Amino acid sequence: MLIDDEPPVVPHRKLEPGKLVIASHNEGKVREIRALLAPYGIEPVSAASLDIPEPEETGTSFAANAELKARFSADLSGMIALADDSGLCVDALNGDPGVYTANWAETPTGRDWNLAMRKVEDALAAKGPEAGRDAHFVCVLSLCWPDGHIETFEGRAEGSLTWPPRGTVGFGYDPVFVPLGDTRTFAELDPQEKHAISHRADAFRKLVAAVLPGSGPDL
Repeated sequence: MLIDDEPPVVPHRKLEPGKLVIASHNEGKVREIRALLAPYGIEPVSAASLDIPEPEETGTSFAANAELKARFSADLSGMIALADDSGLCVDALNGDPGVYTANWAETPTGRDWNLAMRKVEDALAAKGPEAGRDAHFVCVLSLCWPDGHIETFEGRAEGSLTWPPRGTVGFGYDPVFVPLGDTRTFAELDPQEKHAISHRADAFRKLVAAVLPGSGPDL
């Protein structure tokens, strides 16, 4: 029996093989999402390749921004769109840079992730030697259909920060983030290793379980 104040459980809508827009202009994110989608018969195209501009990210949470970007690309392309909003949250900095992760990298000529990593390190140094270095990455994936139906999934990767940056494989803050249980940074891991443990992979596993055929009742 359904209790009056409990919302009904809405089945997930299934994602069938075919074309899908990755609503991002970040080549690193597009590359990782494409690799995660590859086994499922999905044909991803980037928003940039379709000349879809990046919308202004006015949300104050990862979920709000991911949904905003997914709806924007779905509306303009007429295709299913998958958007990612992700960031680094540092415990000693009260969760900063958080939803403003990319803003810390902004310069007049574009994004400078070395500058962003230095800003985080300087902010920690200003807290004094007792400041902890625990941090986590958050990734929210939003999948939007052209009719407005949307599904949203959140993933996390726990770890700590190191300095100076190490590794050349990743992007963003990867060179200073050491995942829990390892001694290497994300930027020192083989891409397949990172795909297995990253915040994006965690969110993607939840998406796969919910929306790929065979994972539950259709909507």
